[in-house]
Amino acid sequence: MSLTDKLARERRGRLAAERMLELKSRELMAANRKLSDHALKLSDTIIAQREVVATTRAQAHALKEEAETMKGLAQETRANLEKAEKAATIAERRLWDSVETVTDGFAVFDAEDRLVAANSAWLSLFEGLESMAPGITYIDMLRLAVEEGLIDPGDSSPGDWITSMLDRWDTETIPDMTIRLFDGRYLRLHDRRSANGDMVCLGIDITHNMRQQRELKKARDAAEAATRAKSAFLAKMSHELRTPMNGVVGMADLLLDTGVDEEQALFIRTIRNSGEALLEIISDVLDFSRAEAEKLELYPEAFDLEAMLCEVVTLSMPVAKERGLDLLLDYAPDAPVIVTADQKRLRQVVVNLLGNAIKFTETGFVRIEVRATAPRGEDAPWGLRIAVEDTGIGIPGEMREHIFGQFNQVQDEGNRKFEGTGLGLAITRQLVELMGGEIGFVSEQGKGTTFSVDLSLPAEAPAVKIGRWPEGMAPRIIAATASRAGATVARSRSEVTGLEIEVARAPEVLRSLIAEGPEPDLVAIDSDFMAVGLADLVRELRGQLPRTKVLCVLRQGQQGVRSALAGTGVDHVISYPYRNAEMAEVYASLSPEPLRLSTPEVGQGTSPADSTPELVADPVRAAAADTPGRLMRILAAEDNATNRLVFSQMLKQLNIELSFAENGREAVERYALERPDMVFMDISMPEMDGKSATRAIRILEAENGWPRVPVVAMTAHAMAGDDEAILAAGLDHYLTKPLKKQLIHEQIAIHAPAGAEPFDRPDKPEPALVG
Repeated sequence: MSLTDKLARERRGRLAAERMLELKSRELMAANRKLSDHALKLSDTIIAQREVVATTRAQAHALKEEAETMKGLAQETRANLEKAEKAATIAERRLWDSVETVTDGFAVFDAEDRLVAANSAWLSLFEGLESMAPGITYIDMLRLAVEEGLIDPGDSSPGDWITSMLDRWDTETIPDMTIRLFDGRYLRLHDRRSANGDMVCLGIDITHNMRQQRELKKARDAAEAATRAKSAFLAKMSHELRTPMNGVVGMADLLLDTGVDEEQALFIRTIRNSGEALLEIISDVLDFSRAEAEKLELYPEAFDLEAMLCEVVTLSMPVAKERGLDLLLDYAPDAPVIVTADQKRLRQVVVNLLGNAIKFTETGFVRIEVRATAPRGEDAPWGLRIAVEDTGIGIPGEMREHIFGQFNQVQDEGNRKFEGTGLGLAITRQLVELMGGEIGFVSEQGKGTTFSVDLSLPAEAPAVKIGRWPEGMAPRIIAATASRAGATVARSRSEVTGLEIEVARAPEVLRSLIAEGPEPDLVAIDSDFMAVGLADLVRELRGQLPRTKVLCVLRQGQQGVRSALAGTGVDHVISYPYRNAEMAEVYASLSPEPLRLSTPEVGQGTSPADSTPELVADPVRAAAADTPGRLMRILAAEDNATNRLVFSQMLKQLNIELSFAENGREAVERYALERPDMVFMDISMPEMDGKSATRAIRILEAENGWPRVPVVAMTAHAMAGDDEAILAAGLDHYLTKPLKKQLIHEQIAIHAPAGAEPFDRPDKPEPALVG
């Protein structure tokens, strides 16, 4: 082989060896890189494992420390538990010691009604009975109590009693129950179920309380019996005193009408006033007795308040007139007329205040004022104020705090000028407060006092409304009155109408006012304006003022003046006290345009007599005056001879046929035979009382189809409830003795039948007396 070939082979071998070396070098380098990467990863893993080991070691250390802590807590908890167990044991022991010291029975039953525990007081009821122990069921305990006779089931059978006791436990709210034991003791059972179903029972010994209740009931029954006896005694005494006083007062009134001289009239009035004072004392004592026993009750009903006050004023006018006082009623035109209250009690309040005002006033006037505040809502009550003002002696400062006390008088016992019981204001305040109202007063010694009563009452809005006249269109009105108080009332009653009333206190002033101003629309003349010559004054005004309306207001007992006014041309005649509706009619008759703004028609006023109506007080009676009517038949049932005499004399001047019955049975018989137009019925009579007689009359009417006859009671009964019982028996009205002539005549006038004219006839025969 040539050298060249050898060199070429060596070169090829060297190149192959170099290539192999390079290849191996690259493989080695790749292996080194892999080893390096693996070493890095292994290093990271080692680091991570070290961290895990470190964390594990830390956790192990923490767990070791926690274990040490828990060991301490466990020891502390064990110690606390031991303390709690000791405390619970002590508390339980104290609880049961306390329960044991309680004299009342105490027991606990579980949710299955088995006895868990009971104190000695409970277990002592079952002393000597071994079965009465924890574990006994409630029903077995009840059976045991019944079988051993430990309880008194009363009127119930043992089985019913057990059933009622079991039913009692089944109610949601278990009612307390009182049981009686065999030895006469009483237990009140008070049971309550707890949240876990246990029943806690308490048996309270109430024997002492029951004994006290029996004693209290016995004492209360005795007190009520004494109160009933006192009430019965007062009612009896009231009746027995009123019956003879009817004769005393009635005869005194009749004697005053017989033409006695002044000295005799003084004696007679003294007798009458003394009798009425005694009756007032009787009424005060009765009312005070009822108030003291808290037996005063209210019976609200709708009634005409204005009419009631007019009646009170009318009845009080004779007394005021005797004392020379003006008695006035000032009822605001915007005040309600129909109110709902106890009419009898409200009337009593007004009468008491009015009676005091008249009694303690020697000169001047007494005025009743009524003002109202409209309700704020549809169903809200009206505010009503009734005030009684006087110009009397006033109330001293030292008496004002005690004026509403019992038996208190304005004057002391050593200087008693004004008689009375001192109960009137005490009773009045009790009545006002019972109505939910307030009473107060303002007073100035030597000048007068005003008592005011404020009430909130359901009421109807006034039916008669007097609106205000437009500006400049109000009529000119002149009021002629000699009374300063009358002038004040005239102005105040017309405030809501916008009128400016001119007042004349004397005839010269009246003529001057007429001459100085335009023609007035209305001249209102009070009958006290002139002592005489009122009719002549009206004729003078009619001739001078043909278009002016003339109104005359007549006082009580002035029928002669009414007759004298006939033919004078007067336009309106009303009696005092008059109602707002009457004044509204007078205002309505005025010309819509004031006379000062109109011109008289041709010929107007030339002949006043031809154009003005003649006064007719009562058109119905005036029409009947031309034809004599039949006699009105009246039956009076009265067992007392004196009262029969008084009654007949009170009706002496009437055109009636009067017959008497001396008892209720005779009254029924006479009614069936005579068929009277009206019956006056005494209530307390022998054989048959007035209420039974009236019931018998109503039965006769129903059986025979007869019309209902008016029956009016004449009674000396004045206790609470008497009026309701009387009216419930079928009577239509009642009059309390002593009887008043005026009230009897009013009832006759109300019930007089058509064709009968008992009043104001020129030929007045003596009444025919039968029986």
